[in-house]
Amino acid sequence: QVHLVESGGGLVQAGGSLRLSCAASGRTFSMYAMGWFRQAPGKEREFVAAISRSGSSTYYADSVKGRFTISRTNAKNSVYLQMNTLKPEDTAVYFCAADYVGFSSGSYYSSVEGQYDYWGQGTQVTVSS
Repeated sequence: QVHLVESGGGLVQAGGSLRLSCAASGRTFSMYAMGWFRQAPGKEREFVAAISRSGSSTYYADSVKGRFTISRTNAKNSVYLQMNTLKPEDTAVYFCAADYVGFSSGSYYSSVEGQYDYWGQGTQVTVSS
């Protein structure tokens, strides 16, 4: 069982930056690939970024590539999402999620929502124009 808690959301002007954090409980954080998803009002939840359990591989949605950076610190059971050059269309609730991969390849990640086993409650990000 993994409990995920996101933080770092807030209100920011277009062009600004925010850094989201996700703290995970448990002693097996390094056995999980991690992802960030978001859900805007009236829209389906969508993939944002993913990182392998080792941190060696990352993957981004086209809409955030070059602006967002996902990273993790396994010693702190944490994953982060640095968001730069924010746009009003980035406004959404942001969720972190954990995908149990055990001792599998350190380069594996997934962009598929259904692949993830645990989800946080989300943190609101609002970008004003």
